[in-house]
Amino acid sequence: MAENIKSTDAIENIKSKLPPDDVIYDLADLFKMFGDSTRAKILQCLQISDLNVGEIADVLGMSISAVSHQLRVLRAAKLVRGTKEGKEVKYSLDDDHVTKILEYGLTHVNEDK
Repeated sequence: MAENIKSTDAIENIKSKLPPDDVIYDLADLFKMFGDSTRAKILQCLQISDLNVGEIADVLGMSISAVSHQLRVLRAAKLVRGTKEGKEVKYSLDDDHVTKILEYGLTHVNEDK
């Protein structure tokens, strides 16, 4: 019977340390952004250099329209930001957290290669 009490205490301790459900849902939504290979490629490009839509489209061999759509999604998720430069908008990663997520993700997938 003492084992159940310890087990229950351990379970309650874990439950108390979990983030609220809405935070977990936001985290899941964030990771969905990385679940699309086109968005992942765009993020990788922007990790190397700030680029405008046309430059990203050229690098990836995609249409400007398709890249623009994905950039809108990435901006809404606060993963990229655009800075107006004359008539163009240069895109960059939103902050260092995005860079770290990409770096850790690549480290993880290349771990056993």
